[in-house]
Amino acid sequence: MVEYLESLPVKTQFIVLAIGIALLFLLVRWNTKRNRNKRLNRSGRNFGSRLKQRREEREQEEDES
Repeated sequence: MVEYLESLPVKTQFIVLAIGIALLFLLVRWNTKRNRNKRLNRSGRNFGSRLKQRREEREQEEDES
C-alpha cells in the first residue's frame, strides 16, 4: 500500500491524505454523537430508584398471593 502511494504524484498523495483524514474525522464525530445519545438515554435510569421499585413490586406480589 505504501509503495502504491509513493508511486502517486505528490499532489495526489496530498488529496488522498486529506480525504482519509476527513473520513476519520467524520467517523469520530458520528461515534461521539452515538455515544452521547446512549448516555443521555440512560439519564432516566437510576439504580437506587429501580431497586426500590422492584422491591415494592415484589412485596405487592407476595401480599397478593
